[in-house]
Amino acid sequence: MHRLSRRSIAILRTTGATRRAAAAPITSASLYNDSSLVGDKDANLRWYSVLATGKSVAGRSSIQLNLRNGLLLGNRCESTAAASDASDPTAEKFEYQAEVSRLMDLIVHSLYSNKEVFLRELISNASDALDKLRFLSVTEPQLLKDALDLDIRIHTDKDNGIIHITDSGIGMSRQELVDCLGTIAQSGTAKFLKAVKESKDSGADSNLIGQFGVGFYSAFLVSDKVIVSTKSPKSDKQYVWEGEADASSYTIREETDPEKLIPRGTRITLYLKRDDKGFAHPERVQKLVKNYSQFVSFPIYTWQEKGYTKEVEVDEDPTEAKKDGQDENAEQKKKKTKTVVERYWDWELANETQPIWLRNPKEVSTEEYNEFYKKAFNEYLDPLASSHFTTEGEVEFRSILYVPAMDSMGKGDIVNPKTKNIRLYVKRVFISDDFDGELFPRYLSFIKGVVDSHDLPLNVSREILQESRIVRIMRKRLVRKAFDMILGISLSENREDYEKFWENFGKYLKLGCIEDRENHKRLAPLLRFISSQSDNEMISLDEYVENMKPEQKDIYYIASDSVTSAKNTPFLEKLLEKDLEVLFLVDPIDEVAITNLKSYKEKNFVDISKEDLDIGDKNEEKEKEMKQEFGQTCDWIKKRLDDKVASVQISNRLSTSPCVLASGKFGWSANMERLMKAQTVGDTSSLEFMRGRRVFEINPEHPIIKNLNAAYRSSPDSEEALRAIDLLYDTALMSSGFTPENPAQLGGKIYEMMGMALSGKWTSPDAWNQAPHAAAAPNTQTLEAEVVEPEPVAEFNRYTGSEQR
Repeated sequence: MHRLSRRSIAILRTTGATRRAAAAPITSASLYNDSSLVGDKDANLRWYSVLATGKSVAGRSSIQLNLRNGLLLGNRCESTAAASDASDPTAEKFEYQAEVSRLMDLIVHSLYSNKEVFLRELISNASDALDKLRFLSVTEPQLLKDALDLDIRIHTDKDNGIIHITDSGIGMSRQELVDCLGTIAQSGTAKFLKAVKESKDSGADSNLIGQFGVGFYSAFLVSDKVIVSTKSPKSDKQYVWEGEADASSYTIREETDPEKLIPRGTRITLYLKRDDKGFAHPERVQKLVKNYSQFVSFPIYTWQEKGYTKEVEVDEDPTEAKKDGQDENAEQKKKKTKTVVERYWDWELANETQPIWLRNPKEVSTEEYNEFYKKAFNEYLDPLASSHFTTEGEVEFRSILYVPAMDSMGKGDIVNPKTKNIRLYVKRVFISDDFDGELFPRYLSFIKGVVDSHDLPLNVSREILQESRIVRIMRKRLVRKAFDMILGISLSENREDYEKFWENFGKYLKLGCIEDRENHKRLAPLLRFISSQSDNEMISLDEYVENMKPEQKDIYYIASDSVTSAKNTPFLEKLLEKDLEVLFLVDPIDEVAITNLKSYKEKNFVDISKEDLDIGDKNEEKEKEMKQEFGQTCDWIKKRLDDKVASVQISNRLSTSPCVLASGKFGWSANMERLMKAQTVGDTSSLEFMRGRRVFEINPEHPIIKNLNAAYRSSPDSEEALRAIDLLYDTALMSSGFTPENPAQLGGKIYEMMGMALSGKWTSPDAWNQAPHAAAAPNTQTLEAEVVEPEPVAEFNRYTGSEQR
């Protein structure tokens, strides 16, 4: 802090003189001397200048400014360890208060993003009520004296927009209505579980679903008014709770209407809003129950319209009946009938599919797994593989995972991280199937299955899976099980199963090589490629390593747009001579995937189209001789090509081609450059940077290169020789997989060379030279045409050397 100047102190003295009744004179000595400050009545209250705080004493409170009359004063309360117990006032404790109407508004409009979850929450509450009754009846059998079935029934009135949800569970007393429905965020289920856990002779019932105490209020998402009529088996009276969406209060009364009395349990009546009356359609309710509450442990019945066919008599035409009556002796005709559909309403079971993941895997057959898969995911083909497992420890959950027989999403949709293939359940209640990579990475998004846990970190609306260590552990174990399934398919005796899998989901695994470095060791054995020795059949990397030559150190590959172009590339020539196998990467994603893998079983992946290729046949003496012989020719070619290439070198990979254009060691290959050019939002600046280095390699054994070497020694400035270099470069550009910069110019060079090569080959030089002149000279003499019959002419076969007629 700054110290006051003498002038400032004088000003303060003058101003302070008028306020002596409130404070002592402020002097330079009193600024840091506590004994000079007044305040005998209250020793802890001192007045001092804000601008001269100096070093504050520990335990003193902050300053309060008083700006009246221009006087800067502060209030300082001193306290010491010895006097704190005696002088400090007793702290008062306050409880948080909430504006009920505002809190209800937040619950109804902010917690849930999807209105249809209201039915899930209310069914879950009904299931909890039934579970509580079943649990308590073990020690109190009289609770089941009414002998009612433990079930949930949903009745709808689509004309009036009313839904009735009735359960035969434990019900509630008047006080429980006040505690559970009148107290927001108080979970009766959570309170019950706590009491059970504290009991010495009982264990908690893990089937109870409730957790937060706000699920009931989701009814106001779609309802203007909610009426809850409930009767506890411990009470002789039935009570009715009634509340409205925008009200901050509710009413409780005793039910007096005999027609509305229920033996036991709870009936919730929802009066739907005008825009949400569609939820009262029986078909809509049936669909929601099957989606969210299909695996609730109690039967759920919905009121559905049904029909059956029957035969009814048809009244005869009076004229026909009169004719029939005239003939008394005729046989009596059979009465005419028709088939009609008789409509009626009845209860229908909505959750008949059982959660087989809760059963012991040894007791479930393959047919049951397949049947569950088809029903749960609307599939018609059996899965390729399935895995049923239970995980215990830090995280406890049960799961069944499936590998589909075909990709239902389409092969072009692998970049979509949000799929509906993994269905998350908490205590058998469906939570969500819309995840953004929390449980599975997107390259395994084709895996289908269910995950059921009791203690997942969900938000209050049960719609979002919160990121936590538990979720990461679950993800890691699910991914591991998925890899075990895929590996099992690859090791199957039926090779066609994995070929079918690879055809549908191979690109997903290649995407995993790019995105998931931690699982490279699991992904690499699952990859499949065509090679130069596989006869168009897919081989694994393990098979490639087994076929490697003893002296071979690396895994060779070439990236191209098709298998045909890969087989005919000049980069393969020397490797085929040495019987070295090369992988063909023909999918656009292949090269990026292999580049991210880098190696497999300590064998590096090597692109044979890159410079400095080492195939283990180096001969230093021969290389030295070639450099002496063709070194100056390489410099001559480099001078002609200028900055089109980084250097011109003698190649060790060619045998039949005169030259090839290799990519830089750290730049894009020809295939990658082609792919990057095709990108819609490609960056042209990075394209120029990555493709900058190209190496022109020549084959010193080829006649064209030998002729160019002679041309350099005899006439290096010859136009024909220089044009031959340009044409050689353009040809190497195409044969190496690059795109010519000027295709029209290249076509002109080829036409010119063809003209020179074909000149006079099938016509005499005189006719070639005189043809233009003959055409220009007019023929002034008229000649008569004479028709002559053709005679057989001997023709010499240039290929067989025989004479034919």
